[in-house]
Amino acid sequence: MLIAWSTVSSRTEAEAIAQAAIQQGRAVCVQIDGPVSSLYRWKGQVETAEEYRLTFKLLPEQSSDLEQLVHAMHPYDVPEWVVVPASHVSEKYLSWARTTPNSSSF
Repeated sequence: MLIAWSTVSSRTEAEAIAQAAIQQGRAVCVQIDGPVSSLYRWKGQVETAEEYRLTFKLLPEQSSDLEQLVHAMHPYDVPEWVVVPASHVSEKYLSWARTTPNSSSF
């Protein structure tokens, strides 16, 4: 299983991406946190922003399609997209993820 993150500027944007990811079978679960405070450098300036973080749980075969969806729907010029492998996933949760509709269709 993989865990992926992205941030957007509004709850509405976060919910739209999350809904599409689940409806299209590109993730097995999406959580939305926020608002969170982000500090970063953009075009030479230190910026601060209130954002909403999406945390995606997905199977490796969903990774490419989910990344394409997030980038297509994302409002930022340079969207955050970080994916890491889960070092341990309970067998029950992994079994559920593998049997979730559309999770094996990619």
